[in-house]
Amino acid sequence: MIQKNGASGVLSVVIPCYNEASTIETILRRVFAQDIVGEVIVVNDASTDESLRVLEGISDKRLRVSSLAKNQGKGNAIATGIKLSSLPFLIIQDADLEYDPNEYTRIITPLIDGLADVVYGSRFLTGGPRRALYFWHRVGNNLLTLLSNMATNLDLTDMETCYKAMKTEIAQRITLKEQRFGVEPEITAKLARMKLKIFEVPISYNGRTYEEGKKINWKDGFSALRCIVKYGLLRID
Repeated sequence: MIQKNGASGVLSVVIPCYNEASTIETILRRVFAQDIVGEVIVVNDASTDESLRVLEGISDKRLRVSSLAKNQGKGNAIATGIKLSSLPFLIIQDADLEYDPNEYTRIITPLIDGLADVVYGSRFLTGGPRRALYFWHRVGNNLLTLLSNMATNLDLTDMETCYKAMKTEIAQRITLKEQRFGVEPEITAKLARMKLKIFEVPISYNGRTYEEGKKINWKDGFSALRCIVKYGLLRID
């Protein structure tokens, strides 16, 4: 039985990690500071920097590290972490510092209260501070979200958000096929087919530049379009 007030240790945090040695320790410290977190699953996607060494130096009983021998992409890392999750709820967390773990409780409260099956943290709803960066990225995000909504009949404001939280048993019913950033529209399309109660809550966002390590690019935008058609319109499993 989950206690609605002061629920602790009910959240699995899945962190795909590829060459994030400069930020992984900081983000883990912020994640571990959240009482609601019961386990943290970092999937080291064959990083070529010092990410694994940094992870091996972190001592916290909630941390589980799964290291892949070959780089397979963010989508595969997320799928691996979902399979390893064991607590009632899970959330996806990037290994950089763009998203703030202090917002976990607000994000998963609709799950704990039984109002929602899935909660997206939206960077574009009125809420916390948001770093102003690339105009065309915002246009691309809005366009992809619009096309995804047309394919799924949802009215999301931020389909591409990292912060997707849900009941773990729901996440583990999804078979993910996409290895890179196409996993975002794939997850959304497959959740939409399940006729779930999907909520959004506003979140803050501290985006980073390419010089600071941002990895997504215009090619991933075209891949997302392909995934919207494949999983949303054509409903391919």
